[in-house]
Amino acid sequence: MKIKINPFDALIVVDMQNDFMPDGVLPVPDADKIIPAVNSYIKLFEEKALPVFFTRDWHPENHISFKGYGGIWPPHCIQNTKGAKFHKDLYFPSDNKFIISKGTSEDFDAYSGFQGTILNKLLKERGIKRIFVCGVATDYCVKNTVLGGLNLGYQVFVLEDAIKGVNVKPDDSKKAIDVMLKNGAVLITKEDIVD
Repeated sequence: MKIKINPFDALIVVDMQNDFMPDGVLPVPDADKIIPAVNSYIKLFEEKALPVFFTRDWHPENHISFKGYGGIWPPHCIQNTKGAKFHKDLYFPSDNKFIISKGTSEDFDAYSGFQGTILNKLLKERGIKRIFVCGVATDYCVKNTVLGGLNLGYQVFVLEDAIKGVNVKPDDSKKAIDVMLKNGAVLITKEDIVD
């Protein structure tokens, strides 16, 4: 499949934060290895003056997803901590970039970049019809952001060479990709994008 980037496209970079990197508190194996691929997509969208949205977990200390408060995860991506910061090697365009914080209130969890955020509003304001999604984790926040976008009527492309999963069970990422495809997402790599 060959895809041409057009003026109604946007890139969503999901949760490339320190706590999800291999030395973080909630590591996604090899998450740091996709940074060059993620950066190449960011630069591609920057060259075309198209918007890039960076989602991040931005949790209070007593967030509902944490083990001590009824959740299943260790405390991670706590607001204003080193773990919540984006990886130092992640590229940020000089213009047309947006940071979308999710899971910001203690009693509301959000795996999707659309849940409890202004992401959909910002996309609609810019006339965006198609979204391209990369980042971590394939089997959690990438999957839910993709499904959220599909439910809101966007055409969604999953950038296969720029995602990584947690894989609590060995085939979790594969299952997540199957669910995304079944719901209408399209799986592509950089090779599929033409100028």
